[in-house]
Amino acid sequence: MTTSSSSAPNLRAVLFDSGGVLMRPIGGRWNPRADFEENVSAHDPSITPDRFADAIAAGDRFLADAHDTPDHDDYHRVLLARLGLRPTPELLAQLRRDVHPTAVLELFPDVLSTLAGLKRRGVRLAVVSDAWPGLPDLHEGLGIRDYFEVYAISAVLGCEKPDPRMYHHAGTGLGLQPSACLFVDDVPDLVSAAMDLGYEGRALCRTGATAHVPAITSLTELLDLF
Repeated sequence: MTTSSSSAPNLRAVLFDSGGVLMRPIGGRWNPRADFEENVSAHDPSITPDRFADAIAAGDRFLADAHDTPDHDDYHRVLLARLGLRPTPELLAQLRRDVHPTAVLELFPDVLSTLAGLKRRGVRLAVVSDAWPGLPDLHEGLGIRDYFEVYAISAVLGCEKPDPRMYHHAGTGLGLQPSACLFVDDVPDLVSAAMDLGYEGRALCRTGATAHVPAITSLTELLDLF
């Protein structure tokens, strides 16, 4: 199912998920960061790829079991414990040291043209993302921070989608009712949850897969709604 080409006159804003919608990790892995193996190997060159894979799997389980977005250091401690390494302050600092976002992240090709087109139409924009607090800084480095008026970030709010507080923080921050906001996510169930709260919704399915909610295959299709 895809969007209709007709506009939706009541819509005034788009609330975007970030990862998988606006940006993706270079190399395809969100966590740990792409330079994890390099940084750890500098402390212990004997660690094999199989041991790294085992530690990363343990980290995935830790994230899946967390009720909200955990602290970076707590996440890295899980991986380091699995590798048999002591989580010294120096090593933890190295694993979360600042790098330019373009070293590990990239925008999807349809992002900049869509954001610019929506802004030209007077559409207000916000982000609703299960992410760490530094997400706005990542967007700044990728050149899209100034498009967004409000950020609803799980690690800041202490909850994750589909908790209604995530969606409402963005809509309320824009001063708009749910019916005036369109929520876009690459997880159809999270779009469905937003629609149950009164938001309009579109699931982004770039591979062309269908969903049980209205879907689009490119962000550029949003421009037809405004």
